[in-house]
Amino acid sequence: MPETTIHPETSLGYVHLTVADLDTQLAFYQEVLGFQLHWRDGDTAALGAGKSDLLRLTERRGARRVLRTTGLYHFAVLVPARVDLAQLLRRIAETRTPVQGIVDHRINEAIYLPDPEGNGIELNWDRPRQQWPSWDTVLRLGNAPLDVDGLMAELAGATGAWTGLHPDTAIGHVHLHVPDIEAARAFYHDVLGFDDIGQYHGQAGFVSAGGYHHHIGYNTWAGVGAPPPPPESIGLRYFVIHLPVSAELTYAADRVRRAGLALTEMPEGLLLRDPSQNAVLLTAAGSEESSVREAATANPASRG
Repeated sequence: MPETTIHPETSLGYVHLTVADLDTQLAFYQEVLGFQLHWRDGDTAALGAGKSDLLRLTERRGARRVLRTTGLYHFAVLVPARVDLAQLLRRIAETRTPVQGIVDHRINEAIYLPDPEGNGIELNWDRPRQQWPSWDTVLRLGNAPLDVDGLMAELAGATGAWTGLHPDTAIGHVHLHVPDIEAARAFYHDVLGFDDIGQYHGQAGFVSAGGYHHHIGYNTWAGVGAPPPPPESIGLRYFVIHLPVSAELTYAADRVRRAGLALTEMPEGLLLRDPSQNAVLLTAAGSEESSVREAATANPASRG
């Protein structure tokens, strides 16, 4: 494959957030959304569905959320089956957790909600890939109302009590606030090598690997020219892009250096920042979970 194209089996790893109250956040993610606590070490904890970490939280007491800045718009928790999304919707209703939207994107079905500190979450189920309409069709038709009755009917075949997220749950995509669409596209497409999927009316753009609908989205809805938040604000510390072949990490590092961008070597991979100062950690197959955990609290990607 061309060196300038990211490997088609590239995926997203965990999302790392700065939070003001770790205990409250852990309770929400476990009791409402069904995450498991993988480990906790001092002011940092990791959650997931029993396999790789999906979410890391680092507490900074007194941290606050700063609006109209770059950072996280939302991260998508991708469940493997429609019934898994139905179980999450039932749990949200049982706990009377506020939601921001329930949408059929035609490619996938989604539930949007904030965590207790305002970090955006999308609970997401993808339709089979052969059913996905084209990007032009999605733009032309727009979103549709989610068929809540049809979704909840999936529960008729579910047996036993819900025990939390399915082990195959993953981070499907990350959607970011950026100050400039074209600068974000140049970084994620031209430098990192993601395929350019398209734009939404010049306000948002989407890139992916391997024909996926999108792994990364970016928008200017926090304002064109929005600044990064102050260090240690509530929100995104960094997110992980996982390369399936170790050589791909070398290729990516070469492209980043040729673009004149700085890289920081970490035990688990390479840390860099996009033009919006959103931090990205590139990892590759073979990274040891123990090394990742050791570096979690020492990681310099702490801008908030």
